[in-house]
Amino acid sequence: MVAEPIPIKARIPVLVCAADPLSRAGIGSQLRKAPGFGVIADGDLPEDVVALVVADELDSAVLADLRGLRGRGVRRVVLLVSHLDDRSLLSAAEAGVTGVLRRSEATPGNLAAALRSAAAGEGTLPPDLLGRFLRQVGQLQRQVLSPRGLTFSGLTEREAEVLRLLAEGYDTAEVGRKLFYSERTVKNVIHDVTSRLELRNRAHAVAYAIREGLI
Repeated sequence: MVAEPIPIKARIPVLVCAADPLSRAGIGSQLRKAPGFGVIADGDLPEDVVALVVADELDSAVLADLRGLRGRGVRRVVLLVSHLDDRSLLSAAEAGVTGVLRRSEATPGNLAAALRSAAAGEGTLPPDLLGRFLRQVGQLQRQVLSPRGLTFSGLTEREAEVLRLLAEGYDTAEVGRKLFYSERTVKNVIHDVTSRLELRNRAHAVAYAIREGLI
């Protein structure tokens, strides 16, 4: 029995990004033969696109490309890389990478699995990199964030609690009474958050915190 072709809408749109045109062409050809994927050209990208960034190492040019993708609204990025040290791993996460795969381990099956995981909103890391990443995250929290009263959300506990109450409909005076702060303190907290995160106003801060899962 001949399998029916997968409908276009059921395919995961993949944008292949590589400075080396041979790598870009080779991986694009491989994905076109794999069921469930559709390689797309750069341009107006669909919301559910998965970007596959191919590189030897995570240098400044690749980081700029990653941030450029994030700036265009791409939220699913798989990095296919030859070499990645501990510092680069954190930089990749900061730049919005959701999955990492070594080129030496990029069998057709592993690559397809990483792209499907990214499309489903899940992350992918080789086991040894996952352990190293978790150690770095713990070290960053202990040595950098905690001494400043911050968490990985970018908010202090007090800021998160103020925004949570605002999201529930309380005004600044009511928030102050609930948290035993003056209304002026509450307004200062809101000002600090909006200034640091470059948000327009209180409503924007609440919407941002909800959208990013910070509260």
